[in-house]
Formats: sequence, structure tokens, C-alpha cells
Amino acid sequence: MAIRQVDDAVLKENIDRDPLQGRKLRIGIISPYSFETPGGVQFHIRDFAQELISRGHDVEVLAPGRRTTDMPLWVQTTGNSFSIPYNGSVAHLSYFGMAGVLARKWVRQGHFDIVHLHEPEVPSLSHKPLVMGFEPCPYVATFHAAFDTYPLALRISQSYLRAYLANVRAAICVSDSALDTARHYLRPSTPMHIIPNGINVQYFASATINPDWLGYQDHPTIGFLGRMGEERKGFDVFVRACSLILQHYPHARFLCAGDGESEGRKIIAAIAPDMIDHVEFLGRISDEDKARFYRSLSVYVAPQLGGESFGIVLAEAMAAGCPVVASDLKAFVDISKDGKAASLFHTGEFEDCAHAVETILDDAARSHELSTEGICAAFDYDWSSVADQVLKVYADVLAQ
Repeated sequence: MAIRQVDDAVLKENIDRDPLQGRKLRIGIISPYSFETPGGVQFHIRDFAQELISRGHDVEVLAPGRRTTDMPLWVQTTGNSFSIPYNGSVAHLSYFGMAGVLARKWVRQGHFDIVHLHEPEVPSLSHKPLVMGFEPCPYVATFHAAFDTYPLALRISQSYLRAYLANVRAAICVSDSALDTARHYLRPSTPMHIIPNGINVQYFASATINPDWLGYQDHPTIGFLGRMGEERKGFDVFVRACSLILQHYPHARFLCAGDGESEGRKIIAAIAPDMIDHVEFLGRISDEDKARFYRSLSVYVAPQLGGESFGIVLAEAMAAGCPVVASDLKAFVDISKDGKAASLFHTGEFEDCAHAVETILDDAARSHELSTEGICAAFDYDWSSVADQVLKVYADVLAQ
């Protein structure tokens, strides 16, 4: 009997903390980008859906593009997509033809309690259900993007988007920068909440070290993860900084994960050809290897030049206990607690970047301090907290 009473008490405590009071929802999530090509928004949607499912909610996701064998069964696709340059990257979207009909049919037949639209300002699936008179359930929208300069397409369609987004009941913004984007398109009366992207802190903190990637003493490993051919990811800044680091650490190794090996080799050949023997291109790595990557490095470098609204890679690396050096973009300043949990350098200044890396390599105490502060800061972004905040927005919307 005593055990049963304890179980009831724990259950009651969990329900009291649950903004939905134990209610299980049927939730539809629409991605603007294809799941065929990895990206931050797609990973966020995938991990959030898995967190909701683990809590007993019924979740389905709709995305552009074709279905691949590794997609979860709860992801449905439109069967096709097209590619366009967008915010310094290439986006795979679905907009023309039957895209709107398919999206609205999916919403209608899903009988959802709530539909969660991601990046509804993007010309893709996410704003297709937002037509006047079509609202079978409440809509919540998440804004991920931050713009240094608003794309021409968004400037031209600003009035159109404001009319379409009038049906959004509440907005979630992953950062202050993303909040500026939401304010650009939503009515002032729309409730807006800043809720960061989520990570599984324990997953990264408990990853096993890869001996082949492990750095030590005079043989450090410095890592980069991202699309090397995209200028805004700052790979050329990374290369220039590493060329200087080699002068002080001639046995350093530079591990580069992500797409764009051919572009990366061209950048190295043009900037620091003597560095090529110290660089290892790992290609696109699995989630498991990404966690091991962070855990094994001496320093992780995030040299992005702009267009970042949050900085999920910083949160992941910090959760793994890896000392982080990052450009001082607004999003990175915020996630690093004003430089307390990561060492910041002036964006685009490779000498400053090299100095920040060398300071960590030269000072074991500084390296340990950043590792400890990073782990502590990462817990702010754990899914256990982030999902609770999103579900609170759902509860508020459903109570209206």
C-alpha cells in the first residue's frame, strides 16, 4: 500500500506540473523543408516529435520531398520538392501545383487538436493551411530564421504573408533574433514566446570518446561542423585561423564534418595549402558520431558569419563538455551566456579566432572552466524543459 501511495503522489506531482493536466493530444507538425536533406529545422522537428511521442502524444509530420527508408513512419511527404537559394543556403521546398491542396487535405483528415507550423514565412508547405475560412483546429507557428537582410521574395510578399498569418493563434521564436522576424509578419496582438531549440543533454554528455579523434597535449584536435561551401558558415575563417594555430601547434589536427569536402579542399588550397596534410574530412556523420565528435575534440570552433538565429551546434558541443570558440553573433552571445560558457571572437576575424583557440590549448584550467560552464548552460536547452514550455503554449491556445 505504501508503494502505491508514493506512486500516486509522484503521478499527481507530474500532472500538476503538466500544463495539459495529463491530456494527450493529436498533434500535426508541418515542415517547410525536405527531410531528404539534413538541416537544423528538420532535426528540431524530428527530435521534438520524438519527445512528444515519448510523453504519449500522437504526432504526425508533413514535409516536402520524397520519402526515404530512414524516415520514421510518422513522417509523410508530398513526393516532390524544388531547390532555391534562401538566407545564405539552399532550401528544398514544396509550394507550387498541388502543394496547398495536399497540405489542407492532410490537416483536414488528420483530425488534429493542434497544428504546429514551422517557418510559415517561407514559401513552402507551412503556410498553405493558412487560408481564410480554413481552420479545422488552432495553429501555432515557430519562427527559426534570423535575417541580416530580408530576402527580396519576403520583402515583396510582406503584405500577403501578414494576411495569411492572421490565423496563427500563438508564435514561438527560438531567439530574440527570430522574434524580430515574427514581429515583421504577425499582428501585434498575436502572443509571442521565446522558447529555444531543444537538445538531449544526456545523449551528448554520455557519448563515448572516439580514440581516432581524441586530442591531447601537443597534438590537439580542433573541429568544424557544417556546410563548407556556404560562405555564411565561415569555413574560410576557420581555415585561416587554423593556419595560424599550426605555427604554435605543428602537430594539431583539424577535423571537418559535414557536406562540401571538394569546396573545402579548394578553400584550403587557395588560403593555406600547407595545411591540407593536417585536415581530415569526415563527411556527413550520424547523430551518434556527432556526439562522439564533440566529446573527442580539444576545441570546437563555430566561425559562422551570420544568418544564425540560435546556434544548436554550440548547445550540443557544450552538452558534450567540449570547450567552444564561437563568433560573437547575437545568437551565439545569448547561448554562451555572454561568453561565460564559450570563448567568443569578433565575427570574421581569423586572428582573433586563432588566439581564442590557442588560449584554451595553452591553459588547461581555462579549458576545464569552459567545459564545466558549457555543460551547465546546456541544461537550459534540454528537451525536458523546452517541451514543457511548448506544451504550455499549446495549453494556452486550446484554452482560448
